[in-house]
Amino acid sequence: MAKESMKAREVKRAALYAKYKEKRDRLKAEGDFIGLQKLPRNASRVRLHNRCKLTGRPKGYLRQFGISRINFREMASEGLIPGVKKASW
Repeated sequence: MAKESMKAREVKRAALYAKYKEKRDRLKAEGDFIGLQKLPRNASRVRLHNRCKLTGRPKGYLRQFGISRINFREMASEGLIPGVKKASW
């Protein structure tokens, strides 16, 4: 389980990115790189990191489901994810 501070930091970065998105796009289109440098660092898309919605785990993230591979496996085995079942042949 990830620390609550790490989860909160990611939420804060996502909010900051959303706030400055239009301004960043406009500055890029104009070619104003000095203006881009003056924006906060955490306002950049590159600074965001995908995390599991349930545990906050940063690695092994499955985009399609928004959870980590470990939670995905447990939930799929229990039949909690519609349309997903364990392979057997």
